[in-house]
Amino acid sequence: MSQWRTVVVAGVITGTLLYAVAGRDRQEERAEAPKRAAAVTPQRLDIPSLKLKAPLMRLGLTKEGDVELPPFEKPQVAGWYEGSAVPGEKGASVIIGHVDTKTAAAVFYRLREVRKGAEVRISRSDGKVARYRVDRIEQVNKERFPAERVYTEDGLRLVTCGGPFDRRRGQYRDNIIVYASLVT
Repeated sequence: MSQWRTVVVAGVITGTLLYAVAGRDRQEERAEAPKRAAAVTPQRLDIPSLKLKAPLMRLGLTKEGDVELPPFEKPQVAGWYEGSAVPGEKGASVIIGHVDTKTAAAVFYRLREVRKGAEVRISRSDGKVARYRVDRIEQVNKERFPAERVYTEDGLRLVTCGGPFDRRRGQYRDNIIVYASLVT
């Protein structure tokens, strides 16, 4: 869990600041968010160029305020952070997946291979499919995680670990982030 702590803390702080700056009525927004989340949720991720098809689970926050991660016992499942936009709607939609586990490759093992222009599809519970095109892929040190770009700008964000593995800390040093824009 510590490998994501920096990412999560930065995301939570950035999300909170954006929310305050946006000037929205906090009570109204809080009342509407659970209704939206309950009404429509992303169900499946498909990246044809990687032959990747994965179910999506909902991720909330832990009691410490960190974004939950998909369980290591389900390495082929990615998670949609329900504090982000539903894919296909305005706002940043964030999907997190593991690159590997101690014993095997995980859902986002090949994510670093996706190319600009690749299609990403998210099937939703309402039967709609949100289609995105990859704009760019970024590998960034976790200490310099671009929380504002990930958690506040419109579009889909796919996030996993990558780069060199720090054996002393037991985690990857970097994050791989895929940025994609909605096309339909």
